[in-house]
Amino acid sequence: MPHVIVKLWPGRSEQQKIRLAEEIVKDVVGILGNGEESVSVAIEEIAPENWQEKVYKPDILDKQKMLYRKPGYLM
Repeated sequence: MPHVIVKLWPGRSEQQKIRLAEEIVKDVVGILGNGEESVSVAIEEIAPENWQEKVYKPDILDKQKMLYRKPGYLM
């Protein structure tokens, strides 16, 4: 039962977020073999001024062993 959380800066339209969620579900189903009904996707908008505190440090710096794709930026 994969649950995917996408954290991004605000500014994307609802249509973009819906399309992103749909494409993530398609990829999870295609790669992992789960049924669509078992996949959930959440999108959290994080203000740029809060990115380092709410995302970069806790989810990237502090969990580097869990990252399968590291960002190409430093903070």
